[in-house]
Amino acid sequence: MTDNAQPAFPTLEDWQHWTLVMGKAQQMMMEAWADGLGKDGVMPWTSAFAFGAPPVAGEAGPGPATGSGDAMGLMAAGAQAWVKGLEAWSHVLAGDSANKRDRRFAAPEWTQDPIFNTIRQSYLAIADRMLGTVEQMDGVEPAQHAKLKFAVQGFLDAMSPSNFALTNPQVLKKTMETRGENLLRGLSNMLRDMAAGQMTQSKPGAFEVGKDLATTPGKVIKETPLYQLIQYTPTTDKVLKTPVVIFPPWINRYYILDLTPEKSMVKWCVDQGITLFMVSWKSADESLAHVTLDDYVLRGQIDAIDTVRDLLGVESVHTVGYCVAGTTLASALAYLQARDEAAKVKSATFFTAQVDFSEAGDLKLFLGDEVVNLLGQLTAENGYLDGRYMAATFNLLRGRDLIWNYVVSNYLLGEEPPPFDLLHWNSDTTNLPAGWHRDYLETLYRSNKLVESGGISVDGVPVDLTTVTTPSYIQAGREDHIAPPQSVWKVMDHFAGPKRFVLAGSGHIAGVVNHPSTGKYQYWINEQPCGTLESFIEGATEHKGSWWPDWFNWLKGLGGDTVDAKGARVPGKGKLKAIEDAPGRYVRER
Repeated sequence: MTDNAQPAFPTLEDWQHWTLVMGKAQQMMMEAWADGLGKDGVMPWTSAFAFGAPPVAGEAGPGPATGSGDAMGLMAAGAQAWVKGLEAWSHVLAGDSANKRDRRFAAPEWTQDPIFNTIRQSYLAIADRMLGTVEQMDGVEPAQHAKLKFAVQGFLDAMSPSNFALTNPQVLKKTMETRGENLLRGLSNMLRDMAAGQMTQSKPGAFEVGKDLATTPGKVIKETPLYQLIQYTPTTDKVLKTPVVIFPPWINRYYILDLTPEKSMVKWCVDQGITLFMVSWKSADESLAHVTLDDYVLRGQIDAIDTVRDLLGVESVHTVGYCVAGTTLASALAYLQARDEAAKVKSATFFTAQVDFSEAGDLKLFLGDEVVNLLGQLTAENGYLDGRYMAATFNLLRGRDLIWNYVVSNYLLGEEPPPFDLLHWNSDTTNLPAGWHRDYLETLYRSNKLVESGGISVDGVPVDLTTVTTPSYIQAGREDHIAPPQSVWKVMDHFAGPKRFVLAGSGHIAGVVNHPSTGKYQYWINEQPCGTLESFIEGATEHKGSWWPDWFNWLKGLGGDTVDAKGARVPGKGKLKAIEDAPGRYVRER
């Protein structure tokens, strides 16, 4: 061979060989992945069917109909179907679907190569037909119809030809260029995730809590078996007299509100002159197996409220409840109202929180009897639920972006995900007390008892949301798939006090965590009384950027008196001495 000889271009036989090898490797890896995770109990993000979404039976599709619940088997069968049966589907094509904005098919080969263009068009046409068939079904109960639609969408997302080395031109190209190194790296990535029990979504080691995230200066000034109370160091000479106490959801780490300094709501609040306190919940272990609603309301939220009132010598505090912590905060307000102690709370702010679960969105799809039974099996031994199960459930709600996207990039292309603080937080799971978690799902999500007068009791006291007169600021995310805006709006229907509703652009996280300096998104306000979300939207005025300044002005409108930022306003300088620096040890515990 001469020095200027060109390497031989792969023959058709070479191409076929590599394709078959990669198809087999893909099938083997996926089967090994499912088998490895199954040894310690099926991780819910491996299969939508594991959480009660019904199998798609009797539907024509890119693979055999099955009720087995084996998503990996469906995927392997689907890969073969795409290769062998494309011509059989060609008659359903209703024209080119290239105009569809779909990141899965962004590579030019999907439109420029005739074979992959046909694969893409076939898949999109079949997906449209299957989803259209579900939409047109009559005589199906709404709850069952929603489950079926979710299952079909999950099935179609899983069966996308982009998810298989055999039918993804980017993967084929990368494999030829690297001579298979990408698959070896992908296998290494997959084995690492199998050992950890969850999918990697942000570059490992890129962030450290207390160093890169949750860095706003402060001190832990109180610690109980359930929570740590953090007080943040003031950065202004004067601060609002009435402090703010934030209750994050116990199903997540609190630092979603204190990410990098450029995104931190905590830092922004302190810089506006707010004396700010944050509850950091303990990740559940055997010691918390017994906790109930009473614990989170009385020994959590109300205890923190009383602690801050006593520390600063103030009559009342502003409170914030995020997601499920907003649900329990509503319970706390009704409890205080019943005991004639409502004056302890000057205002309540709800970030994407629900009290009426009649329209609670896709999470209700995961609440069948089989799910409750599975939760009982998973938690019977130690009394708490591994937080990875909840994280996996939330990932399933956006499976295309939060699961299959990483299957392709991490496992097939062999890439490391880029560093992303929000996705690092998303993977930093918190364990949940099993009994209380099941009771929350049963009593609130399934039975919707909180909106019944006396439907639930706190410390033996029946509560009634319609008695709550505390001024409330209610924020919802327009694209929220966890707490849909129509569900969050229902707070407006139940509370009796003055209320301000804001609809923010984006979803459950980005709709809340939207620093004013970014200039991103928008929010809508309607100053006129509105009886429905629809009427609110119809007459709402759009405002560019973050809603945080609107909320801050609302707080000041309830009382703008200020005091010097000294004495007990400085962490550790009052009667409660500093235990340790923020962010504290609870947020680091696994």
